[in-house]
Amino acid sequence: MPELPEVETVRRGLTPYLQHRRIAAATVREPRLRWPILAELPAKLAGRRVERIDRRGKYLIVVLDSGDRVILHLGMSGRILVLEPSVPLRKHDHVDWTLDSGRIMRFHDPRRFGAMLWWPAAETEHLLLRGMGPEPFSDAFDGDYLFRLSRGRSAAVKSFVMDGRIVVGAGNIYATEALFRAGIRPTRAAGKLTRADCARLAAHIREVLAEAVELGGTTLRDFAGADGASGYFQQALSVYGRDGEPCRVCASPIRRIVIGQRSSFYCTRCQR
Repeated sequence: MPELPEVETVRRGLTPYLQHRRIAAATVREPRLRWPILAELPAKLAGRRVERIDRRGKYLIVVLDSGDRVILHLGMSGRILVLEPSVPLRKHDHVDWTLDSGRIMRFHDPRRFGAMLWWPAAETEHLLLRGMGPEPFSDAFDGDYLFRLSRGRSAAVKSFVMDGRIVVGAGNIYATEALFRAGIRPTRAAGKLTRADCARLAAHIREVLAEAVELGGTTLRDFAGADGASGYFQQALSVYGRDGEPCRVCASPIRRIVIGQRSSFYCTRCQR
């Protein structure tokens, strides 16, 4: 599933093509995504201008000149591409937005776990975004914040930072890499972290995610950016997916364990 860096990569890729463009028409071929697409969506979109594209966690938010918004979610296999109208349709091309530039924004989703939801201007809050933790690049997220919320927590620190109510965007790969850089073993109880531990961890979460955004995210299977290009952060992974291989710092073998039903990787010498 695309994580925050992949979604931010898509946002950045879409912005030059969509921002300040009018949507001439919208075509829905398959409304049965994770949640059904509103039948009136094409009529509501026609003639509207895109003011900007925001992101909250893994959700893209297309803000229209009317103040209404459309939430886009890539789900497990969704892709959003900007194409010339001559590009032939493929199976699973579920929605097209025809722009006044003549290009088409196409939503492709083989597994149909993605979403395209209308968010009226009159609704100040959306249920999907309620209760989410701060963005990792915001001023609200730092070591003091992590230290305060971690007190009394017995959960493994990796599970703690992957909780979207604590901070958004620290998915499995990125949490694994941040913990390695911070020198913290993923199994340590969150409540046992010192203030210094939390300061290092917050800094490295931001660092890892920022690097991943700049490199276009991490390609697993289905992710591609708005131009169809895949991400390359996977080439910079220090521990994730490297079970049994030597640590790039100390040459000790990387170990794989399971935390919260997710694979985790760490160095037995560098992480304590």
